[in-house]
Amino acid sequence: MYGQIAANKRKTVLLMVVFIVLVAGLGWLFGAYVDEPLITPYVLVGAGIYVLITYFTGSKLALSINGAKEIQKSDNPRLWRMVENLSITEGMPMPKVYIMDDPAPNAFATGRDPNHAIVAATTGLLDMMDDQELQGVMAHELGHVKNYDIRVSMVAFALVAVISILADIMLRMTWFRNRDNDNGGQLFFIMGIAAAILAPLVATMIQLAISRRREYLADATGALSTRYPEGLARALEKIGAYGSTMRKQNASTAHLFFANPLRKSSFSGLFSTHPPVDERVRRLREMGRAA
Repeated sequence: MYGQIAANKRKTVLLMVVFIVLVAGLGWLFGAYVDEPLITPYVLVGAGIYVLITYFTGSKLALSINGAKEIQKSDNPRLWRMVENLSITEGMPMPKVYIMDDPAPNAFATGRDPNHAIVAATTGLLDMMDDQELQGVMAHELGHVKNYDIRVSMVAFALVAVISILADIMLRMTWFRNRDNDNGGQLFFIMGIAAAILAPLVATMIQLAISRRREYLADATGALSTRYPEGLARALEKIGAYGSTMRKQNASTAHLFFANPLRKSSFSGLFSTHPPVDERVRRLREMGRAA
């Protein structure tokens, strides 16, 4: 399990480096096109500001969009005690606990650090899972908090937005600018069109790869916490058989959930924020055999 955790962390760092290089490269191209080579640092500073805004407002937005309601111990002692016991096991502060009224079995965690953490579960998850399975799911969610995945997710989300905005500006400027009279105008016209089309797609793919990698990491962390990977594996199998599509759906918060809350499409595998359930189950059972 420790090997899985270390490998996932290394791969996430690599993906984030590629992401930042992509932002810087697009900023340089934009600066070269408008003949302002020093614009790149301003692009990076602007991206940082956008990350901070998204980071500090993301939790409230996620709770509001998904209709999550805060509970106390008396409202659902089973869920509350389970989160409390897992928090003690991990040496973490007790997060706030929320419930979403939805028949789909799902859950998510948010919060900028363990001191401001929130975990939420659907009524469907509580009804469907036995104690070992529910414990596995909630340990997975606390794993996200422990690993500071919300920071990684929000940075990736904000960088995608910055790249999309830059690409859109470049596309408009490239199209309307008189390229025939500019030095290298034809070259930058081609580069601008290519960047405007490909950069948002590449950025989205990197974001999705980061999200999938963090799911594997949270699976391994949760299994390490409970010392029982089979509970989480069984929960995933149940969700895979039943489905995890939520009644309230929003693509901007889909990456936070335990399982993909969006309706599947023909491109669901390529553009999914979550790795395949079968692959997650396989890795968990390998951990169980290796333990």
